Amino acid sequence: MTNLDRLIGLLCPDGVEQKTLGEICTIGAGGTPQRGNIEYWENGTIKWLGSTVCKNIKNVDEITGYITELGLKNSSAKVLMPGTTLIAMIGATIGKIAYLTFEATTNQNVAALYPLETEKLDTSYLFYACQMLFPQFIALSSGGKLAIANLTFIRGLHVPVPPLPVQREIVRILDNFTELTAELTAELTARKKQYNYYRDELLTFDDDVPVVALGEIGEFVRGNGLQKKDFTEDGFPCIHYGQIYTKYGLFADSTFSYVADEFAGKLRKAQNGDLLIATTSENVEDVCKAVAWLGDEVAISGDMMYFRSNQNVKYLAYLFQTGSFFEQKQRYAHGTKVIRVSRENLERILIPLPHLDEQQRIVDILDRFDALVSDISSGLPAEIAVRQKQYEYYRDKLLTFKGA
Repeated sequence: MTNLDRLIGLLCPDGVEQKTLGEICTIGAGGTPQRGNIEYWENGTIKWLGSTVCKNIKNVDEITGYITELGLKNSSAKVLMPGTTLIAMIGATIGKIAYLTFEATTNQNVAALYPLETEKLDTSYLFYACQMLFPQFIALSSGGKLAIANLTFIRGLHVPVPPLPVQREIVRILDNFTELTAELTAELTARKKQYNYYRDELLTFDDDVPVVALGEIGEFVRGNGLQKKDFTEDGFPCIHYGQIYTKYGLFADSTFSYVADEFAGKLRKAQNGDLLIATTSENVEDVCKAVAWLGDEVAISGDMMYFRSNQNVKYLAYLFQTGSFFEQKQRYAHGTKVIRVSRENLERILIPLPHLDEQQRIVDILDRFDALVSDISSGLPAEIAVRQKQYEYYRDKLLTFKGA
């Protein structure tokens, strides 16, 4: 901080000019090849990213998929160079950003920014400065509607642009914080990968276990009418579809939200033992996220369904996490800005169905393993949260300048 103060006093004692992103960056959005053209998606070599990679962490370690050169030419996407800042433009991730360390392309829900003159604007500084714009993206969301930004909006946003030596000193300080957080996050990710591997192994069966379509063993029922603006402080328990992938884990017996009892009478309700499924999201990862409901009757919104069967609901919830399930839902998912899976396609998804006693045995093992992994990892999320608060404090302090 002492060195930074010296540089600011020397190079910009009268303040720092604010400039629009449109003045200092090239700004564009990507595209998505049609999913019906399978040659775009199989054996691809170009990394393709969705908005879920935008987490305000200075590394991109999640790849949505790969597309071919043919797929690239048949969409509005282009290959982006390392040092590009990505900004999510829709939904739950709107306004969050990522920093590319490799060549890639993105879907249309992601804006890509690169300095017009790198001798005047450091790529890493641009990444950090864009994090300060998050409140302006959040302000786009109102009335429970899906928040959406566009390139015109982004081009008009202002960031401070101090001299390059000041930018680089800020980057040096903030990089130290992000490296500490990245190390902790990598350890937590390794724990989760280990868990996912053993879960998928346990849920892979020999040929003597029947494979059935979900539509053969139960019924999907869509929710209705519930919006976030209908929430009350107390009353009848309810779940909005967006909460399934933002607030809930695999199982739940109580809700975060409520509606008035009178209004609840108009809503469809799930029961203990139903599987609650979000059928709409802005990305393939979150769509079809499922929660085993273990509580009393609960009201559910549109854009989600409950699945009612005589099978073990926790067994089904574990199955919905597997790689096999993901591959199937990816084939059935459709849409661009909003991704959906229809009831008819959910009914087609195939699952292994052992006897109920075997389902319970598997659930018991996975419950114990889940508890073990969670216990081992319990300190990591807390430590990451502390580091993140510390980082945000210094980031806001470092990127607040006196106006020129």
